[in-house]
Amino acid sequence: MSSSGLENLAWSPRNPAERILMALKMHGALSSAALGEKLGTSGEAARQQLVRLAEEGLVQSQSQSAGVGRPTQRWSLTERAQARFPDTHAALTVQLLDIVRSQLGEAALDRIIAVREAETRRAYEAAVAPAPDLRARVAALADLRCQEGYMAAFTEQEDGSLLLIENHCPICAAATACQGFCRAELDVFRAVLGPDVAVERQDHIVSGGRRCTYSIRALDNVPA
Repeated sequence: MSSSGLENLAWSPRNPAERILMALKMHGALSSAALGEKLGTSGEAARQQLVRLAEEGLVQSQSQSAGVGRPTQRWSLTERAQARFPDTHAALTVQLLDIVRSQLGEAALDRIIAVREAETRRAYEAAVAPAPDLRARVAALADLRCQEGYMAAFTEQEDGSLLLIENHCPICAAATACQGFCRAELDVFRAVLGPDVAVERQDHIVSGGRRCTYSIRALDNVPA
């Protein structure tokens, strides 16, 4: 997987506990052994940290049977831990959206979203334009999104497509209150990556997913 790196994230881990929370945020539920491997430590050291985090109400475990032998404990973030990751000015944003909707009407809210979409598209197009191919354009887009707090990365799929992954949504409260933001972002991705590219959202945080993901492929690679 290609990634922009933790140094570009708005919430950057500084100690072992924060590194564990970040890893679970980025990768979803993991066993202590898998977590230790990702963090470059032992599974037992990771397990000890996980136990302490569980006592603080930040992680939870679930047994998963893998056939013969003892079930594997897989660890994931609790809602309390999810709240540690930034949702930019959430309460104020939702309040302002409600005021616009109630005082000025739905059309005014749609206009605000359209203006934001146009400004975002111009900024993204300028950043992505120098990229020589689709992979480079997606890499540039992932970098932009990572800088904005989406904890973004991308990976190449076996069928030749690319998968843009956003492990966090820093505007989740606003997007939940007005899903026009999500529609606008998808439209921006399609515009920026070009008319010869198909972009489809697969996972969606606002709809209950752990992350947002977008399948991206050149149109000549789209199955008939």
